Amino acid sequence: MEAVTDVQAGAAPAEEAERRYRLIREAMEADELDAVLVAGSEYTGFEGAVTYLSGFVIVHRYAYVLLPREGEPAIVFPREARYVGEHGTTWIGDQVFVDRPGDWIADRVRGKRVGVYGLDYVMTVRDHAALDGAAELAGWDVAFDLARAVKSELELESVRESVRINTEGFWVFLDSFEPGKSEREILAPCEEYFVSQGCGRWTMDMVLDGPGGAALPEFKIAGTRPVETADMLLPSLEIAGPGGHWVEVSRAICAGEPSDETKRMLEAYEEYYASAPDALRAGTTAREAHRAVAKGFVDRGFHLGHVTGHSIGMTMIEFPKIGEADETVLESGMVLSMHPHAISVDGGACLYMQDTWLVTDGGGVPLAGLEMKIYDGTERRP
Repeated sequence: MEAVTDVQAGAAPAEEAERRYRLIREAMEADELDAVLVAGSEYTGFEGAVTYLSGFVIVHRYAYVLLPREGEPAIVFPREARYVGEHGTTWIGDQVFVDRPGDWIADRVRGKRVGVYGLDYVMTVRDHAALDGAAELAGWDVAFDLARAVKSELELESVRESVRINTEGFWVFLDSFEPGKSEREILAPCEEYFVSQGCGRWTMDMVLDGPGGAALPEFKIAGTRPVETADMLLPSLEIAGPGGHWVEVSRAICAGEPSDETKRMLEAYEEYYASAPDALRAGTTAREAHRAVAKGFVDRGFHLGHVTGHSIGMTMIEFPKIGEADETVLESGMVLSMHPHAISVDGGACLYMQDTWLVTDGGGVPLAGLEMKIYDGTERRP
């Protein structure tokens, strides 16, 4: 396997690519699989598993990587995608272009037991129809993510660069913030900065906002609505830098006075931030971490809109989830996105702030270094 030297996402020396294959094959053997099929699509945040195993970045449409337990991998594209993407960036030699990828893959795995990453959310219907019955298919999202959850030093360099870009992006957003401007006008310089730093289309930036110092809990695309002085504005900034690793860093902004309900939520956020270093220590379970982080919100009677956090990497949302139903033991080198979505009992207010944490033996480390508070728009970079 030749080393890949391109500095863009997916670039990895041969030893890093071999490390990834070894981790996946060890998990494959434990689950008695003959092969793993990874599906990726252009849908933002769902392309990373293909990049992780091949170095190829999906620009349009979709692709698969077929990794057998023994033998060489193959990367499979629909024929109409032949000129979409830089195919020379993949380190996989067996590059296949066919009218119907499912038919080609079915011939390769017929009669075998295959773990599929993306079976429920990514694989196309026509390819599933071709594979169903030809092989024994097993949904394998969780096992695949757990196998890649501990990041290598090379991956952590990419994570830190993404965090640098994301954190600076928040400051750009704050610099642009001014009552009277529209949500779109405030976000635009932030998006421009992300693209200038090599994120390309790997940005998933939304906002939550509302009047009277309290944001409504629904995420939305930034629009033409002017932000008023009394509004609470919560930018949800999620990006992947040139190395392809997703991160999430943001804080709430209110030029006026936050509502009393929002202030109570901030108290719970401060408790979460103080408890997270110990809660995200290696050896803690995801459930234990969730309970420690969620305690301040639950004690105050707030609902949590979704899981308090999750592993994050070359796919935007990975397992383990930091939630009540996950007993995965956290390991040093895992990277977690933490973002408790606190919602009032009546559903009329929320608070949502994001951080990317590194799990270590000595405790969780927040990588961005942003003060945990509601900003008023007058702050400037330290």
